[in-house]
Amino acid sequence: MSAVLNAPWIARQATDLLAQRGHAWLLQGPSGLGQYDLALAMASAWLCEKPTAQGACGECPSCHAIAVRTHADLEVLMPETVMIELGWPLSEKAQDEIDKKTRKPSKEIRVDAMRDAVEFSQRTNARGRGKAVLVFPAERMNTITANALLKTLEEPPGDVRFVLATEAAHMLLPTIRSRCLAHIMKWPEADEALTCLSGQGVPAPVAQALLRSAGGRPTDVLRQAESGLSPEWWADLPKAMRQGDARHLGRFDPGASHRRFAKALPRSGAAPVRRGAEVF
Repeated sequence: MSAVLNAPWIARQATDLLAQRGHAWLLQGPSGLGQYDLALAMASAWLCEKPTAQGACGECPSCHAIAVRTHADLEVLMPETVMIELGWPLSEKAQDEIDKKTRKPSKEIRVDAMRDAVEFSQRTNARGRGKAVLVFPAERMNTITANALLKTLEEPPGDVRFVLATEAAHMLLPTIRSRCLAHIMKWPEADEALTCLSGQGVPAPVAQALLRSAGGRPTDVLRQAESGLSPEWWADLPKAMRQGDARHLGRFDPGASHRRFAKALPRSGAAPVRRGAEVF
């Protein structure tokens, strides 16, 4: 999902947000628009040793430390399954428990990880550029975990900034939402999305078809492509559904398949969404 980090629609939003003040941001919108990528771009710029108005320089020791996932002043809060997917290291304790098969990687943000992040926010920064806490997907906090974060959001230490990214803002506690500056994710133009996907090795005709099935959301296209979904798969889906042929969905997780299918269908009573020159 980090493939769109330098995409033009992410860069534009990063420039706009970095020009504003605020200790806590909430990036929100439907899946596939690059919430994680924008959050990481903001955290990288905050910690960069040579930042510009456009964001992090990408070359200094701080930027390198983020690229190799070892920055001492960046705390990343994610479900362990997402951390593994995105290449972030787990805590030593969590990795040991998983290696010993004591438990499986969590699908929620664990409360002990949040408590570690609160402790992190109270420590002195290591590189002199303050500290940053990135939470994604923020809706994966349960009530206990969210409440553990709440007090720190209300009374943040002076040199720490937070960026929460979510694909389901309605699932967050109202008190969490009210403590953050909200940003609604912007949609890419169709040509921008196609260029980005082509750069990731998705052939243009496939990218164009999958963009329609994903409602114009590039990161969701990458997820589809990685899962083996193709334009042919989508074209065969209506016939399979009419015939009650569940084998068409057999190679995918049922819950994930349902979510993908639901995203591809217009909601009842909803008008089509226009993005660029196309209607999705």
